[in-house]
Amino acid sequence: MDMSQYLDLFIDESKEHLQAINERLLELEKTPEDMSVVNDIFRSAHTLKGMSATMGFEDLANLTHQMENVLDGIRNRRLSVTPELLDVIFEAVDHLEAMISSIAAGGDGTRDVRRTVEQLKRIEQGEMPNKQAAREEPPLEHAYGEFEYHVLEQAKEQGFSVYEIRVRLRDDCLLKAARVYMVFELLNQEGEVVKSTPPVDMLEEEQFDQEFLVTVVSKTPADELQKQLMGISEIDEVAVRVLDADDLSVEGEDRAAAPESPMSDAVEQAAAAQTEAGGAQTEAEAPEKQPAKHVGKTIRVNIERLDMLMNLFEELVVDRGRLEQIARDVGHAELTETVERMSRISSDLQTIILNMRMVPVETVFNRFPRMVRQLARELGKKVRLDVIGAETELDRTVIDEIGDPLVHLLRNALDHGIEAPDVRAARGKPEEGTIQLRAYHSGNHVFIEIEDDGAGISREKVLKKAISRGIVSPEAAEHLTDEQVYELIFAPGFSTADHISDISGRGVGLDVVKSTIESLGGTVAVDSRPGQGSLFSIQLPLTLSIISVLLVQIAAETYAIPLSSIMETALIRKEDVFYVHNQPVIDFRGKVVPLVRLKDVFAVPGASDDSETVPAVIVRKGEKLAALAVDSFIGQQEVVLKSLGNYLSSVFAISGATILGDGRVALIIDCNALVK
Repeated sequence: MDMSQYLDLFIDESKEHLQAINERLLELEKTPEDMSVVNDIFRSAHTLKGMSATMGFEDLANLTHQMENVLDGIRNRRLSVTPELLDVIFEAVDHLEAMISSIAAGGDGTRDVRRTVEQLKRIEQGEMPNKQAAREEPPLEHAYGEFEYHVLEQAKEQGFSVYEIRVRLRDDCLLKAARVYMVFELLNQEGEVVKSTPPVDMLEEEQFDQEFLVTVVSKTPADELQKQLMGISEIDEVAVRVLDADDLSVEGEDRAAAPESPMSDAVEQAAAAQTEAGGAQTEAEAPEKQPAKHVGKTIRVNIERLDMLMNLFEELVVDRGRLEQIARDVGHAELTETVERMSRISSDLQTIILNMRMVPVETVFNRFPRMVRQLARELGKKVRLDVIGAETELDRTVIDEIGDPLVHLLRNALDHGIEAPDVRAARGKPEEGTIQLRAYHSGNHVFIEIEDDGAGISREKVLKKAISRGIVSPEAAEHLTDEQVYELIFAPGFSTADHISDISGRGVGLDVVKSTIESLGGTVAVDSRPGQGSLFSIQLPLTLSIISVLLVQIAAETYAIPLSSIMETALIRKEDVFYVHNQPVIDFRGKVVPLVRLKDVFAVPGASDDSETVPAVIVRKGEKLAALAVDSFIGQQEVVLKSLGNYLSSVFAISGATILGDGRVALIIDCNALVK
């Protein structure tokens, strides 16, 4: 029977079950006596085992079966829940996630899980893992697939050597992904990389400790390869092993032989497994009736179709603007009425399409509780993560980009914000620190806040470091407000290799966080109370595709300024413009605000200064303001944001372009760049 038609459904449902298992395992750690939580985990694992066996993924089914045995021991009260036992189960879930990712990427889902299976078997037999054993890293080993095996065999026949290279980075290595890139760059120059463990995508995302394994075919001698690799900075150790024909044949035999397993006949038992899953569910639910949940009717839609729908609608918005312009020019009553009706309908359609693309931030937040638990255990800290507003929705384009900045901010809060339990106790705080991750809507924006009750940011230490890095001069440092000092931690190069010091080190990579948020049209701000904690606040637009702008005129040119950046518009008399250090400024509500003449910034020909008043748009970026001087205001309009393409990607203060109703192109101004 051809099961490939069910593959997409299997992958989606498996990811949902694994996410449910992750969430319920975290709950189980907090309430180890709650058998209803164990039953939920058991049901998800059991269903996953049945599906995997049905689809023929035996490694997946075997591991899930062994994990299921341990869960069965817990719910029958033969085994007690300990953090060390959960560490092993979490390790098994990590393997399962990697296998599903491999299948989704077109692989066969095979993975060397022998060590984890052995640990689960020992736990099932009553041998509880100790702290040290639970934290031991599994030895990195390659399991070659059919294609890789033939590539290596062919390479040897053509006179190439096959090397298995184990690379270990220094423990204090800051840019692990960069070192991995340099290793792969060198190896690809000297030969060809056939396989890596962990996979390349995990290496790029720094989802490994300090060690990785690479299989390479090359004609370069092994000692020469080792010497070249050791020349890369921050590499601690390189071990090169030459694989001979026997090594490869052993790998091949291991592949061909099915591993001994109680689930070796999983495919034949697939139908029975599914039936058993239904029985287990009834049995597990028997002790206490679960309240019926209302389930909405949904269908799965490929995201590419939504993107196509959005692109088509963007073209419709452009034509809508064109029709409105023609109707105004012609002045025909029936045409105007029809166009107005079409505009209302298309506005409703726009709302529906944008809502279809909205995804709850829960899809990003879901991975954080597990990450916080793991990192807190590694650091020896007690931390509780409270997630508020996970149902808040954002455009999927923003969702795709927001994950990494949030991971970085959470790691900073854990590593450098929350103090060790003994330090907190000495300061009169609870030993368990709290990190709050909040999301909420406000107007056309979504705010995401990360607040911790840790040590906060020390003004003196930040200034001392900023002065030593040359980011700010000692004279200027004396006049900075607290907010301006906290902003310094986002400066590029604020933290370097010696960040492990008395300063909390919150600047490590925060410049990347800031640039990522700003590239999404958002802002990030920080507030802190020394000894009480810190608050990082991220403001993001609901969508990036269709935005509201104010159209302005400069000579014959039309520019668009996003409404999200505008505070207000004003007419400024020429006598109210002053000069400070040869820079024009105005007095805006008691604040000195720089006046930026857009005709000078963009070198617009034909712009004049004859008028007695200067129309200006007051824009804001965080706490900073600027007044943008223009020739005239045209009006507000919804426009489609179009990229300028790779060739014009570095144009200063321009974030994109749009097509207006009369067919002309208007450039969209990047207010963040101008205020900066």
